[in-house]
Amino acid sequence: MGLYSKKQRWKAFLLILALVIIGLSLWYSNHIVSKIRKEEHQKVELWSQAIEKRATLVGFAEQLFAELSSNEKKKVSLWLEATNQVNRGDLEDFTFVTKVIQDNTTIPMIVVDENGEVVFDRNIEGGQDPEVLQQELEQMKKGFPPMEVNLVPGEKQFLYYKDSRLFSELKDVMDDLINSFISETVINSASVPVILTDETRSKAISYGNVDTAAIANQEQLMLLLNKMQAVNEPIKLTYGEGRVNYIFYEDSIILTQLRYFPLVQFVVIGLFLLIAYLLFSTFRKAEQNQVWVGMAKETAHQLGTPLSALMAWMDVLEDQGVDKATLTELNKDVDRLEVITERFSKVGAAPKLEQENITEVLEEAVAYLGPRLSSKVKTTVNSQNRNLSAKLNRPLFGWVVENLTKNAVDAMEGEGELSIEITDEVQQVYIDISDTGKGIPPKFQRTIFQPGYTTKKRGWGLGLSLTKRIIENYHKGKIFVKRSEVGEGTTFRI
Repeated sequence: MGLYSKKQRWKAFLLILALVIIGLSLWYSNHIVSKIRKEEHQKVELWSQAIEKRATLVGFAEQLFAELSSNEKKKVSLWLEATNQVNRGDLEDFTFVTKVIQDNTTIPMIVVDENGEVVFDRNIEGGQDPEVLQQELEQMKKGFPPMEVNLVPGEKQFLYYKDSRLFSELKDVMDDLINSFISETVINSASVPVILTDETRSKAISYGNVDTAAIANQEQLMLLLNKMQAVNEPIKLTYGEGRVNYIFYEDSIILTQLRYFPLVQFVVIGLFLLIAYLLFSTFRKAEQNQVWVGMAKETAHQLGTPLSALMAWMDVLEDQGVDKATLTELNKDVDRLEVITERFSKVGAAPKLEQENITEVLEEAVAYLGPRLSSKVKTTVNSQNRNLSAKLNRPLFGWVVENLTKNAVDAMEGEGELSIEITDEVQQVYIDISDTGKGIPPKFQRTIFQPGYTTKKRGWGLGLSLTKRIIENYHKGKIFVKRSEVGEGTTFRI
């Protein structure tokens, strides 16, 4: 079993080496992925901190505009009070009040009577045009509620106003800032999939690097948000009048691909190695076949010359009056050498199969081997049908029986029972060769037919391999271990 064991040890060593290389490759790839993921998360953290600071800045700006709006309202109220005091004549010194009235040069105002007719206007561009005044008045009515004013004693008037032009322009700038902030929140996320939602976490306001179809479908959107939340905690943004938004994000597509790259790499390498192994195995078997054929034909050629000489010497011995019984046994061995030579000559060539009586072929092989085996081995051949026949090549099939018989005798260590059972199964013929030897361990029952496997100290492990080749390649049959128990014996089935 030396050659086979060495081959198995080399296979195990190479397999372990391959697993170590693959393991190191996977570990290094995962190490790189982890490093990139850590760096990406650090960038996302910096990005989220910048977003929070910008959100705070937006909040401060909106608070400032709210205060400016309040101050403008106070200015209107102050102007209204000053005007009423002037009309009522409550003051002796009108210097301060008049200054207050005159200093309002920015806030557009319109005063109307009870019938809605314009009585007075201030800071209206194009106020000389009644149509312009009417348009401005309609806009003001949609803004702030009117204030009651007494420009004409005894009559009620109402003051309408709106934000100053400067304030409106600044507010437009502020709205653009908020909108750009929302857009840049998504754009600056680079390759990271990100979704900006409202405070309910169910409506997408803006998004980037995300499938549009997933955003359009509410169910898919919620699944995507839950998936992102499982990876990273959403970032809460608070800005401007208590507005709240949430930023959901996950690992970038590139990082996700890198994470699965080692597995893809492993599969590709595995397929490549498998294909390479199959190709080399096919080539190796083809080379083995050529070696088998070449060796067999050379052996047949080498046996031919001494065999011819032996046949000539047999004639000489017969002329010299040697004992007939001795000559008969010598003739049997010479005939056997002829059969062996024929066997070797047929290896590698398509053998000629002829209809043969199986029982006769087996009994003939056993009869020849009987005198040459131990007298303590009992051999029997049993057949349900002695006329059972099948197509086979007599010399090669005899070689199979000889190999199996000799292996059985060796397994029994020269003492035991060897039985051959022939069963007719209509379409197939079963031949069971059983011995009472030491048996074959289960782990070796599938490998005993491989070249190099042997339990003999001086064996080459070629007998069973050749047997399998003759049965399956030449006779299109099957041979396998039907049963084997350690210490009880083995049954080969053909």
